[in-house]
Amino acid sequence: MKTAVLGATGYTGQILLRILAEHSEVEQIMAASSSQAGAGVRSADPGLPPDIERKIPGGRLVTPQEVLKAAESRGGIDVVFSALPHLKSAEICAPLFGRTVVIDLSADFRLHDPAVFLKAYGVPVPRPDLLSGAVYGLAEWHTDAIKKADIIANPGCYPTATLLPLLPLAREGLLKGAVIVNAISGISGAGRKEKVDLLYVERSENVNAYNPGTSHRHAPEIAQELLSADGSLSLLFTPHMAPLRRGMAVTTVVELAREPAMEDIYGRAYEGRPFIGMAADRVPQTREVWGSNRCDIGWRREGRHLMLFSVIDNLVKGASGQAVQNMNIRFGIPETVGLRTAGEM
Repeated sequence: MKTAVLGATGYTGQILLRILAEHSEVEQIMAASSSQAGAGVRSADPGLPPDIERKIPGGRLVTPQEVLKAAESRGGIDVVFSALPHLKSAEICAPLFGRTVVIDLSADFRLHDPAVFLKAYGVPVPRPDLLSGAVYGLAEWHTDAIKKADIIANPGCYPTATLLPLLPLAREGLLKGAVIVNAISGISGAGRKEKVDLLYVERSENVNAYNPGTSHRHAPEIAQELLSADGSLSLLFTPHMAPLRRGMAVTTVVELAREPAMEDIYGRAYEGRPFIGMAADRVPQTREVWGSNRCDIGWRREGRHLMLFSVIDNLVKGASGQAVQNMNIRFGIPETVGLRTAGEM
């Protein structure tokens, strides 16, 4: 399989390259970077394996234009991962649509309603003509559609960790009223950019909420999927940034409409899905899923309320790992190929 990664020098792109370097079905990778084209991929990321040239010819970063040219050539490229910023992804990938499978890790195709996108991002959705053909890539929930999709909109990290424990309950009408979500992310969730509030001296020993209620850009993404399962629910979502390099923990409080049989519900939803871990009444921790593509889910009853706990590695299941999981599904490869189910120490 021939692959390409656009935006290969950001956190998401680097993790993608590391995963694809070890993926048994990937024969060739083009790694593109507008800012570092021509540089060696191992100088940009020394964490890549020393023999990376066996998959990246010449071992060097190329320009996005070189990827587009390769996609037009005989043999082409089977799948392009776009780890580009929001709004840039759809623009740069324009020549690829209809020519190859695009797995987009930006928000350009995640929201179905252009008006919702405009409100969240302050600009019109870049390619409204392609929205109907784009599949939301929450892998455990849209598997059949992903198998046939040529544009896969990889979910955000907060929506992934929030929706996976919620959707089985919402689908069966077990919830009512407001869904209250409090989420904590490591600093890498903000991406690899120079901002004062991401400096070590600003983040160390410091935790804060930001964009609370419904103002975070991931809130409409969560609401879109949640309301498609149960349109009577409402959402209040508050993210927090903590002095962690990576990891995401989400605590969700919901009111129960009726008595749930939790093990049965999650069993029906996730039987045979290798990346869902059931912690049951144990509260999972982020360190248990570091480096893995797992989402671990726990729960606890408090009277008529249910507390849900979920953890992911925001760079893997929350981004690059789920993108590769979507590639595996799309091309009929076993889901676990190239991905870890065990966390790192």
